Amino acid sequence: MTWRHEWKHEINISDLIQLRHRLRAVMQMDSHAVDGKYEIRSLYFDTPGDKALREKIDGVDQREKFRLRYYNRDTSGIRLEKKSKRNGLGKKQSIGLTGDEVRAILENQSRWMMNSGRPLVEELYCKMRFQGLRPKTIVDYTREPFTYAPGNVRVTLDYQIRTGLNGIDFLDPDCVTVPAGEAPAILEVKWDAFLPSVIRDIVQLEGRHTSAFSKYAACRKYG
Repeated sequence: MTWRHEWKHEINISDLIQLRHRLRAVMQMDSHAVDGKYEIRSLYFDTPGDKALREKIDGVDQREKFRLRYYNRDTSGIRLEKKSKRNGLGKKQSIGLTGDEVRAILENQSRWMMNSGRPLVEELYCKMRFQGLRPKTIVDYTREPFTYAPGNVRVTLDYQIRTGLNGIDFLDPDCVTVPAGEAPAILEVKWDAFLPSVIRDIVQLEGRHTSAFSKYAACRKYG
């Protein structure tokens, strides 16, 4: 997986509507989208000392976090993901898990992971075993995704961010979540070697600057 550039901007509802119209005129809708959007549920992991949270808040240059994720309430397509950051660039590794495997992780039954034959699963096992990594909180939100082939550009509009507080009932699509306070909408722009000028121009908003906003950190304020 290639290290990718990433911009984040906190935006308001007026910005979101404006960007939605601009992006639809130039970019393609992501194939996962249903009526232009999809619902994301993630379950983030952290250590007893909140290593991932503290490194994000402190702006540590080289950091990582693990999460489970599925889309549109479909628990048949769960992914284990590892997000890494280094020198301002980002990388994501991902692999599928079954419902039974996820249930075992949630119940701290991790021995099966050690010889799974999947490096990412085995890495998570090691960090659960030696760093005490455990599921911390559910993060829900709505995403409008757009793609542009030159530069392998991906632009997303994320909003309606909700937190599961201390809940980790990840396999229950109806698990109750609540709004994460005054969490803003988020514009994310990701690309490989270059960002085409047409996209750079579209995503420019007066008075908006690159942000280090983290959905996980926003939701951890509440549990």
